[in-house]
Parts: sequence; C-alpha cells; structure tokens
Amino acid sequence: MNHDYLIRKNPLQALILFSLPIILGNLFQQLYTMVDSAIVGRYVSEAALAAVGACTSLTNVFICVAVGGGMGASVIVSRYFGAKEYNRMKLAILTALITFLGVSVLLGIVGLLFSRQIMVLLQTPDDVIDMAAEYLRIYFLGLPFLFMYNIFSSMFNALGKSRIPLIFLIFSSVTNVILDVVFVTQFHMGVSGVAWATLIAQGISVLLSGTVFLRQLSEMNCGSTALYSPGELKIMTRVALPSILQQSTVTIGMMLVQSVVNSFGSQALAGFSAAMRIEAVCVVPMSGIGNAMSSYTAQNMGAGQTDRVVRGYRIGNGMVIFCAAIICLILECFNQPLIELFLGSEATAAALSTGQSYLRFMGWFFCLIGFKMAVDGVLRGSGDVKMFTIANLVNLSIRVLFAVTLAPHYGIAMIWYAVPIGWFANWIISFSAYRTGKWKRIE
Repeated sequence: MNHDYLIRKNPLQALILFSLPIILGNLFQQLYTMVDSAIVGRYVSEAALAAVGACTSLTNVFICVAVGGGMGASVIVSRYFGAKEYNRMKLAILTALITFLGVSVLLGIVGLLFSRQIMVLLQTPDDVIDMAAEYLRIYFLGLPFLFMYNIFSSMFNALGKSRIPLIFLIFSSVTNVILDVVFVTQFHMGVSGVAWATLIAQGISVLLSGTVFLRQLSEMNCGSTALYSPGELKIMTRVALPSILQQSTVTIGMMLVQSVVNSFGSQALAGFSAAMRIEAVCVVPMSGIGNAMSSYTAQNMGAGQTDRVVRGYRIGNGMVIFCAAIICLILECFNQPLIELFLGSEATAAALSTGQSYLRFMGWFFCLIGFKMAVDGVLRGSGDVKMFTIANLVNLSIRVLFAVTLAPHYGIAMIWYAVPIGWFANWIISFSAYRTGKWKRIE
C-alpha cells in the first residue's frame, strides 16, 4: 500500500484503513492492564486488585503523557510528510525521539524515589498501600520503555504505517500474558509479578519496534544529517502540550478524585478499579477515531486539501455512533459477568455493586467522548490548540468539582455522574471552535 492514502483515497476508506490498526493496537495495549487486574484479582486477592487499581489513575497519566506527546509530534511529522518536506520530517522525528528519552528517564527517577509518598498523598487504604507502592516502583523503572514505544508507534502512524505498531503490540501483549501467568501462579510473586511482566514485555517491544523504525527511516534517504533541532522541538511542543492535556484530562481527573474513591474503602475501590479497566477498553475505539482524525487532518492540511478534512470529520462522527451503539448494548447486557471477570464470582457485594452501577450508567454516554475526540482530532491535526486546550480544562474541572464537593455527601455515584457532563461540555466548546473555520487558516 502507498503510505499517502490518507490524502488520496475516499475519506471513509482512508479513515477505516488507518484507524483499525490503531484501535486494535490500543486494545492490545489495554490488555496489559486488564490481564494484570484479572490475574491479581482472581489468583492473589481482592486487596491486590485494589492495590493495582489504586495506581491506575497515576499510571494512566504517564501513559497519556506518552501517547499525547507522541500524537503531538506526529501531527508535525504528518504535515511534513504530506507536504513532501522529507528533510524536516527526519529532523523532527529524531528531535522527538531524543526528547522523549530524556523526559522519560527524568520522570522515572523521580517516581522511583517518591512512589510511597505519592500513594500516601492519594490516601490509599492502609491495607493495600504497601502492595501499591511496590507495583508503582517497578512501573517507574520501566517508564522509558513505555515512552519510547509510544513515540515509535506515533512516528509509524505519522507515515501512514499504522499496521506495524500493531504487530509489535500483539507480540508484546501475548508475552505479557504469558509472563503474568508464570510470575503470579507459578512463582507466586503477587503484584510485583504483573509489574515485572509488563516491564519485560514492553522492553522487548521497544527494542524490536525501534530497530525496525530506524532502519526504515535510514532507507528513506531524507538527506538530513542533523540529530536535534530546538526549533523543531518548539513547533512540536506547541501542538504536543495541548495534545498531552487532551489525552490526560480524564486520567488526571481520575488521579485527583482517586483520594475520594479511596475514602470509600478497599471493597468499593476494587469494584471501581474493575469498572475503570472496562471503561478504558470502551474508550479505545473513540480514541482510535480521534487519533486517525488527527493524522488525517494533518496530512490533508499539508497537502492543501481542507475540503477532505470536513468530509472526513463527518464520516468520523458516523463511526463514533456505530461504535457507541455496540458498546452500550454490551455494557447494559453483560455488566455483571464483565465485573466478575476481574473480581471472581465470590467478590464482596460492595465491590460488585460499585462496578456494575458504574458500567450501567456509563454505557449510554460513550458517544459523547467519541464526538469530543473526533473534533479534538481535527483541531489538533490543524494546529488550532487554543480552544482545544480550554475545552479539556473545563472537562477536567467538572470531574474534580463533582468528586470533591458532591461525592463525600451524596455517595460515590457522584464521581461517575460528572463524566458525561464533562465530555459534553468539552465537545460543545471544541465543536464551536471547529464551526468558526479558523482551523483552516492555521499555519
């Protein structure tokens, strides 16, 4: 396949071809955390699941920083690719790789030093805090692997090669599952076993994907010999920072409200953690559509084809509706077995009730996050980041406000009532910015 199909093929065909590997890849990436949770919940204890869940909001922030930063960098690379400016494209890629490596090492060191203090700040229940801190330390040790894998994946996507990261993710996910089972059921390593399994699987994936990407980049004969450019970093940062914020909004909000969830005890935390794992999978197709819209917009803007962006955006919304209908049907019909997948059939009533209530409510609203991510993808791909940033801050603020002010008085359900309200407010602001048409004139 020619890798400029995003600017040549029918928009529906182009978006499906590009988004499907991303969606499948993200599903396999979610498999890491789902398997971690299911194995510790079933083969260690409900408290162990609560410990891993207590880390989830924080670890997801770093995942979103990696994904959002990679997406921001890929917008600039996609634009150079669409405009056939291959020398600048190669320089931007190398700049992004070096920057991501440095940032990930720095964050990993800080996390290793302060893992337990972080869990104390999040008011992690006393009966799970030791296991949570142990899991978090190993996670931070592997943080450079997480960051570098995501930047390599984003660069593959920027060049239209979204199927290559999928191959490595499938391999990595299968490796992770095998190691999870061996470390927990055979070596009895508990939560540290699933953490080491993820670190090893991601490390192997990074080595393989990095080798393939750098080899393909060298074969493109781009001509540039420079390795780093502060100027290109500045351009990428202007798009990457709002992209990080957009990707991190939900998870930053969850980290800030985690202390509120923790205050309801380890049983409610276990049920909420299981539900959040399932929600993360449900968001994957919406995120994939948004990521596809970002690269699609960037390449077509680089090629001077704004009319194709408008057509593609309408098609992207249709894809959102289709996916949301399927998700709603599954969650309304199978919420109990989905929660029991993580907790087992002998889970406490409080854990089961919390998880099922969350899924039954949220099943009706995933179209909102899909619409939000699709329009955010257009704005991000065009470089129109001002209102995009404001919209995501409003989303974050609503979630935190409900959790901190209402949940302590009216119950844990207030935490998830805020979610669709935040998504809707985000979409209204971003869609209003899209309707102005200013994104068509961003340089």
